[in-house]
Amino acid sequence: MNISELLGAVVQSGLSPSSGDRLKNSLGGGNVLDSLSAMMGRSSGPSGGAAGDLLSGVPGGGKSGGGSIGEMLSGALRGGQSGGAAGGAGSIGDLLSGLLGDAGKAVGGNKNLAIGSLGALIGSLMGGGKKSLGGAVGGGLVALLGALAFNALKGSGQAKTQVPVGLLEPQTDAEVKELEQNSELILRAMINAIKADGRIDQNEIDRLTGKVEEIGLDEDGRRYLQEQLRGPMETETLVALARGQAELAAQMYVASLLAIEVDTPAEKSYLEDFAAKLGLNAQVTERIGRLVGLQPG
Repeated sequence: MNISELLGAVVQSGLSPSSGDRLKNSLGGGNVLDSLSAMMGRSSGPSGGAAGDLLSGVPGGGKSGGGSIGEMLSGALRGGQSGGAAGGAGSIGDLLSGLLGDAGKAVGGNKNLAIGSLGALIGSLMGGGKKSLGGAVGGGLVALLGALAFNALKGSGQAKTQVPVGLLEPQTDAEVKELEQNSELILRAMINAIKADGRIDQNEIDRLTGKVEEIGLDEDGRRYLQEQLRGPMETETLVALARGQAELAAQMYVASLLAIEVDTPAEKSYLEDFAAKLGLNAQVTERIGRLVGLQPG
């Protein structure tokens, strides 16, 4: 089972109605995709917007294995011209670096970021098809969560912030293993959060697994997801596994915000309790809430 592919499929299927909007907010707000499209030589139109215009000019956009849209964005974000993209690639890279803030600076700029995965995540938000993008979307989510965690923790008074795993492409077997372990904990945190209001039932399980199956996840992945959805809450276990790792704890908290609406007292209480047990102070959680577009109150 490829945990990055499973995480990517879950992200593409959407765990809550607001998941996509919060991911876009995390990337800088609703205008970011229009900005990317404009930089790549497409303009917004009345039908489908900039994202639709961009995809209409990309043969086979969003296909499995990274897809034309993911490859095009990845090439552009690296500063090249891939998939026939128009000029302005440098500006696109500058835009992404600006969105990632201090996290981008900490890893030495665009050239050291997990750009390919971030390109696939952005491509999926632009409507890049139903097929799973070979785990790249999951990797892009972890990279984005890493950037959000780094920016929220920096200067918050917590322990010295380290560059989270996933912001850089792993270079060793040990780094690959750590990234897989962290990705699984992030996925489990998302699933744990959707159980917080006690309303998950077989119909909801069938809905989520059905969407994931449409995307093309393998049998092992579907089985694992069903087991996680049917199992009891595991808050204390997740907290214990993240203990002493502020960056991972913050990523798990952000992932939880992406997974649920936070519109019931039970969900709000769960998130407050989860953050406290993870050791995240109010300054960090408030910053994270603003970054994902969660309204206070």
